[in-house]
Amino acid sequence: MDRLKDKVAIITGGVAGIGLGIAECYIREGAKVVLTANHNVEGGKKAVAEFGNEKALFVQQDVSKEADWERVIKQTIDKFGKLDILVNNAGVGGVNGPLEDLSLEDWQQVIDINLTGNFLGEKHAIRAMKTFNHAKGSIINISSVAGLVGLPLSPAYSASKGGTRLLTHATALSLASEKVDIRVNAVHPGWIATDIVPKDYEQQIVQTIPVGHMGEPQDIGEICIYLGNDESKFANGADFVIDGAQRA
Repeated sequence: MDRLKDKVAIITGGVAGIGLGIAECYIREGAKVVLTANHNVEGGKKAVAEFGNEKALFVQQDVSKEADWERVIKQTIDKFGKLDILVNNAGVGGVNGPLEDLSLEDWQQVIDINLTGNFLGEKHAIRAMKTFNHAKGSIINISSVAGLVGLPLSPAYSASKGGTRLLTHATALSLASEKVDIRVNAVHPGWIATDIVPKDYEQQIVQTIPVGHMGEPQDIGEICIYLGNDESKFANGADFVIDGAQRA
């Protein structure tokens, strides 16, 4: 139960759903976690109370704002002294519908949070890892199967997740070419049982999944344990699809 012993991880959107599942797995394996969320402050307080102040910190954050990233990094270093892992998990689904009916504002909101937020996270995490962790670390971008194939009536979401996939590849290649030991990988969840799944469509969704059920947040947490520690030292710039064989 010590696969992440003494590792320090930032998990954006880490107080509910997939993010909380990742955080619970990380705590189980000995990591210290910094959890962020923009709106769910009560969820952040509850998670810290459960995990313990010595192991967890909550920081309210809008991932699309550079100043917020600077503040999150500072508070992480002030409390834990270093940064080993960044999990870029925060995201929104946005407005669904035909592209021609989508407003620029609705498009921009999704891109700002899902893609620009990941860019800013990578930027500031790399700087912190270089300064405080001997240029060593792991960045895990939570994308989606919608970053591999288009999701009907979700053009902004699909574009943001596809962009996250190629941002992952480009950053990993750049760092590896510089011989910097910071790995960057993408995880692409399929349908995961969280509160954002429409209850009215659950049965229809399950029928499209070959294994016959949705995944759980812990399923994403387990792969993130692997990617966060040195077991995955040769995994870099890779895509990990966790979808119950839906895209097989």
